[in-house]
Amino acid sequence: MRGSIGVYFNVHLVSDSTGETLAGVMRATCAQFDNIIPIEHSYFLVRSTRQLERVLREIEDAPGVVMFTLSNLEHRGQLEARCKALGMPCVAVLDPVLSVTSRYLGQELNHRVGASRRLNAEYFKRIDALDFAMDHDDGQQVVELLDADVILVGVSRTSKTPTSVYLAHRGVKAANVPMVPGVPLPAELFTKDRPVVVGLLISADRLIHIRRNRLMAMKETRAGEYTDEDAVRREVMDAQRLFEREGWPTIDVSRRSIEETAAAVLNLLAEHRGG
Repeated sequence: MRGSIGVYFNVHLVSDSTGETLAGVMRATCAQFDNIIPIEHSYFLVRSTRQLERVLREIEDAPGVVMFTLSNLEHRGQLEARCKALGMPCVAVLDPVLSVTSRYLGQELNHRVGASRRLNAEYFKRIDALDFAMDHDDGQQVVELLDADVILVGVSRTSKTPTSVYLAHRGVKAANVPMVPGVPLPAELFTKDRPVVVGLLISADRLIHIRRNRLMAMKETRAGEYTDEDAVRREVMDAQRLFEREGWPTIDVSRRSIEETAAAVLNLLAEHRGG
């Protein structure tokens, strides 16, 4: 779908591992096109039929490009069959390289899940951080917020979830909490022993544009205050006032990529630890 700023499209990343390879391929691909803005849907550590069924439902609800790295042949077949039925492009990003290497070596693939990952302390740290990010996405399990390395706070559509996942790949336990009009924020955010809290800012015009494109991608006709200009500007202003009042460091994500936002968060964490 085309807007005045760029072309938005859904891209689904499905992996039975941490998804780093997929994310890298997807971003390298998008970098070859002008004014392309992918709406990332990430499904990592997909290793059961139940997990895959949830992924398939979400793919059907938001049509787009599907990229995957799945070693389980049954899961691969289910994903490819569903995408074919839905008329969606589905790409196994490692298949060409694996095929060439297999022929050269004269060996068959072992199809072991996560075989490319060394099971060392750093790997398990990343997996733990990824599990934490998923369990504490969108304000879930607020009781354990104090176990986070960083908590991201912002209004809806400020890239809290993908930034949390990206940080998890760096071994950082990131939780994210949405600011919803009329809903109080968790008390854990205001305690003295809380972890670093980072406020994500965004311009109202940019946010309106993102939300409208999001609704278009989901074929949703009901909008209400979610995209109402006055309501959105109030949301943005309320968020900025809260961040200033609490003295939380902020990052303006209006024109930042996920990688740039995550890098800024890592810098803030380094400064905090150094201080």
